[in-house]
Amino acid sequence: MTLTISRLAASADVNVETVRYYQRRGLLPEPPRPLGGVRHYGPAEVTRLQFIRHAQAMGFTLDEIAGLLAVKGKRACEQTRQLTEQKLADVRRRLAELSQLERDLVALVAECGRTPADACCPTLASLRCADSSSEANRASDNRQRTRIARR
Repeated sequence: MTLTISRLAASADVNVETVRYYQRRGLLPEPPRPLGGVRHYGPAEVTRLQFIRHAQAMGFTLDEIAGLLAVKGKRACEQTRQLTEQKLADVRRRLAELSQLERDLVALVAECGRTPADACCPTLASLRCADSSSEANRASDNRQRTRIARR
């Protein structure tokens, strides 16, 4: 079975330019072009392209994927385990950040619900701040102070 670049791209649901980009990055080999002909790709290239796309879906960067593609031999599992542990730690960090963001947004929604129509909007006030993470922390601190003052 041989495929043209367009069929190879379709096999992994990517654009032809994506395949060419992966080739320029060295992630996917570029077969020789026969004289006056079209390059053909085989099952190995389909498998490799699908590997790249699956690894991207798992959050690996193209540089990390290049590293995964280069791993061979007896220590392959150890090397991939270390990279996967780093990726897992990154995902957990991002989940913690998203959880904090969720709490901040829930609090802003509640504040907006309690704010009189003629008062400043708490969400807009928090968005006007230059450093959104500092503002989120200040908003959280302010909400906590408000709760304490109400008790």
